Amino acid sequence: MSPTLPAWTATIVVRRPDRGSAERIERALAPEAAREVPRSHARLRRPSEREIVLDVEANDTGALRAAINAYLGWVRLALEAEAVAEESYATANALT
Repeated sequence: MSPTLPAWTATIVVRRPDRGSAERIERALAPEAAREVPRSHARLRRPSEREIVLDVEANDTGALRAAINAYLGWVRLALEAEAVAEESYATANALT
């Protein structure tokens, strides 16, 4: 971030039903949060067992919008992948 430009910020909070789910979502988001993205920066943190917080900072509103869209897309993908895995696990257990 350039210290001469005003920073725009957003916070995305993902709450999960249990610690294991939060850990899986955090592991899925960590590589994306660590990437260098032009004009924006993200920081991932865990304030509680069931919460993942992504703080996004950008030099301008366009960069902030793009970063938020990207991170929300990754959150959605991670949640959908987890749901599919849970459904597959439940189906496999029902068949045994």
